[in-house]
Amino acid sequence: MYKLFHHIKRAILAIAMGVGACHVPASTAYAQDDAGWKANDDDALLFDVRVKQWRLGDGVRGYQTDQGICVVFGDAILAMDLPLRLDKKSRRATGWLFQESRTFTLDREQNIVQIVNKSIALQAGDIYDVPEGWCVDTKILGQWLDVTLKPDLSNALLVMESENKLPFEYAEERKEKAAKIRPTTQFDLNKLPQATDPFRFWRTPSADIIATAGVSKDKLAGNRQDVSYEILLSGELAKASFDARLSSDNKGVPDNLRLRLYRTDVNAGLLGPLKATYVGIGDVSTVSTSLGGQNTFGRGAFVTNRPIERPENFDRTTFRGELPSDWDAELYRNDQLIGYTTSRGDGRYEFLDIPLLYGQNSFEIVLYGPQGQIRREYRNVPVGLDSIPPKQTYYWAHVQDAGRDLIGLQEQQSYDFLGLRGGVGVERGLNSRTSVAASITSLMSRGERYHYLEASVRRAVGPALVELAAANDLEGHSAVSAQMLGQFGDVNISAQSIWLGKNFNTERVDFNVKQKHNITADYSFKIGKNNIPLHVELRNDVRRNGVSKWEALGRLSFNINRLNVNTDISWEKDVVGNVGAAQPARLYSTARVSGRFGKVRLRGEARFQLSNGAGFEESRITAEWRAGENSEWRAEVGYDAKQSRGRAAIGMTRKFKQFAMTGQVEAASDGAVAAGINLAFSIGPKPESGGFRVTSEKLAANGQALAIIYHDENGDGIRQENEPLEQGVELTAGFSGRSLPTDVNGRTMVDNLQPFDPILIGIDGSSLPDPFIQPATAGIVVTPRPGIPMLIELPLVSAGDISGTLVKPGGSPLSGVDLELYDKKGLLLKKSRTEYDGYFLFESVPYGEYMVRIAPLSASITGMKPELSGPILVGRNNPSAEQGVIVAQPLERIAQNKSSDEAGDINK
Repeated sequence: MYKLFHHIKRAILAIAMGVGACHVPASTAYAQDDAGWKANDDDALLFDVRVKQWRLGDGVRGYQTDQGICVVFGDAILAMDLPLRLDKKSRRATGWLFQESRTFTLDREQNIVQIVNKSIALQAGDIYDVPEGWCVDTKILGQWLDVTLKPDLSNALLVMESENKLPFEYAEERKEKAAKIRPTTQFDLNKLPQATDPFRFWRTPSADIIATAGVSKDKLAGNRQDVSYEILLSGELAKASFDARLSSDNKGVPDNLRLRLYRTDVNAGLLGPLKATYVGIGDVSTVSTSLGGQNTFGRGAFVTNRPIERPENFDRTTFRGELPSDWDAELYRNDQLIGYTTSRGDGRYEFLDIPLLYGQNSFEIVLYGPQGQIRREYRNVPVGLDSIPPKQTYYWAHVQDAGRDLIGLQEQQSYDFLGLRGGVGVERGLNSRTSVAASITSLMSRGERYHYLEASVRRAVGPALVELAAANDLEGHSAVSAQMLGQFGDVNISAQSIWLGKNFNTERVDFNVKQKHNITADYSFKIGKNNIPLHVELRNDVRRNGVSKWEALGRLSFNINRLNVNTDISWEKDVVGNVGAAQPARLYSTARVSGRFGKVRLRGEARFQLSNGAGFEESRITAEWRAGENSEWRAEVGYDAKQSRGRAAIGMTRKFKQFAMTGQVEAASDGAVAAGINLAFSIGPKPESGGFRVTSEKLAANGQALAIIYHDENGDGIRQENEPLEQGVELTAGFSGRSLPTDVNGRTMVDNLQPFDPILIGIDGSSLPDPFIQPATAGIVVTPRPGIPMLIELPLVSAGDISGTLVKPGGSPLSGVDLELYDKKGLLLKKSRTEYDGYFLFESVPYGEYMVRIAPLSASITGMKPELSGPILVGRNNPSAEQGVIVAQPLERIAQNKSSDEAGDINK
């Protein structure tokens, strides 16, 4: 009863402070004449109002009458935030109940309640006059509110149930959604339970399938009928992951088949003493070096212990992936468009030597299909002083037949990097600011064999990273380079210079270039409330034929009414020979727009040539908007000034449970017309139950997890056959991922998990209807593998609460002190704060063993030791673990000792 008495004491103090000002003063007699009951202290109650898992207000006072339970009307108005006004003079209450159209009038003088147009006469026992105001029977109050009110005397709860969602339910849901976007509790994933799913010799793969069909009529190309497809398989073979990608040409003839067998481990546990993070054979990608070899793709083998997301060169990185025929790809860095490419015939896209900024680089690769399909890929590349930790050694090694697939289905195309190559490289962190690297490679380039021996040293100098590199081709020809990447104030600066000796040829620069210099600067300045990013770049290539090419680029981004506008101005000029003869300069400008205009997403581009009187060249703009939860429209218009040709297209994407379909039609001003349809779906194995499932989600490209939610009645953390499964429970995955509610068998699938990236999957507490049932743990950490459904089990347990009063050694309360609740494994579970009288409460605490501590900052300010109590058991026999008065102990001070009273209280 400690908790109940403490609440009553707090309520009395609150009344004395004026909190109950809206209550009607009681008359001298606190009884209905014909009711026969009179208010007394023995019948006094204090309830917490509950709606599902939410608590409303700070409590509602009430009484146990001879006819049931009544609650103070003024307290109920405050707790439920009802727009009602109590007039003590006229003894009336007016306003509305949950909806403005549902008007409410209570007239005590006339003994009438009117709700909208319906009048109800008050009966004896409906309302009692008590010292706190009007006390309304819970059944009558429930009828007024159109809800069910159930008093729970054993737990001091007033439970409210409604068939329709109430306004404060919507408000609490919005708060919880916002909290999920930015969680307040940070978890160390290494300390949480880990899901284990060993590799198998064979595991049935998942398949992502895309099929496209189209027809077109054009004066130049004539009539065409195109049919193409792309199939991606991901599974396990020989205790390793494998993927296979088959694509066709526009006639439906198989065009490319790529196979890869690989293992990835973020904890560097592959190949025993080699401690590799990645090993792959088949169609693999290699790395580039500072001066010699370029990143290439082909059949071969690759192994490294580098971190998975670490860039190849500290100031640049490369992106390469699959790009079906007739698709386009855009590359964004920190929301700025910095690259664009179209399909090139081999089914791949490449963004080579992409500059990095000092700090965090957030990249987004957006792929656009011919029928309006859109795919997005996200990658983060941090660049800082700790790129290679001290005393840490990274290595890589590869052998590859560049430009050739493991299984060739088409005639080999001409390719600069075609041929057998191999290499090995090491990097070593000497200390926190210095690292060195060396590599040796042999490769075929443009039909010639080259060998490179390279070395580099990287040093952090102030707020910048500087790298010096040198290379020799083992035939007496050398090259050197200097690079710098740093942040000076608010400006990011990147600079690089490469000097190539006579007859030194490399894939890193154009074949006939002997010197290459560039410097870039990125700065964001503020105009009003808007940040305006500015990018400036200057490049100079000195060619062996005496031509010096100068290029300057300026890029400015700004927002106009939620539209992001990006403008580029590029200037090019060639200077011939030592006499300075110059070719006419060329000046181009490109404007791009992206963002939202109301409910419409816009993406557009226009290109101009500002020199030679050419003017406008081409433009296009695309608009996308939703037509429902699973449908989206897409419209595009464009104009090519060179061909005097305008075009317009409109299409729609509809996502069903089993597949997604996109259709588009387009027409041009020269009479050309086209229409196409795209079908995308995935097939994957059903874990545990067997069989297959068909879905519109990407199963082969992403990870999956089947979660089973059960009530762990014996608390052993192991699901027993007789333990009930929970229906209607939702899960969270990472910061924002969610699942569908569990079915009658307590199961749900979590799709679209990023492969090889550890992620915490936990139970969404807001989806639990009973506040006394809570997740047993914060969740389980899963490291997904592409195409493989993992099986996890998450337990629910009964819950209680922990309460107490925190005081100083002298007995005075410690108010406003932040407290933390830890489980027996040392994981932070909840946070709370002491109230004005030192009272604290941890609610919805799963059964288990816990420890309460003062948060570090509060402990430092108050001068108290963080440790407060020994193990606290919350269980079936002790659901409310009341700790009574806890006396905090002062910290021991050697040089100077101040009492906790001198430090003062922490106030809210």
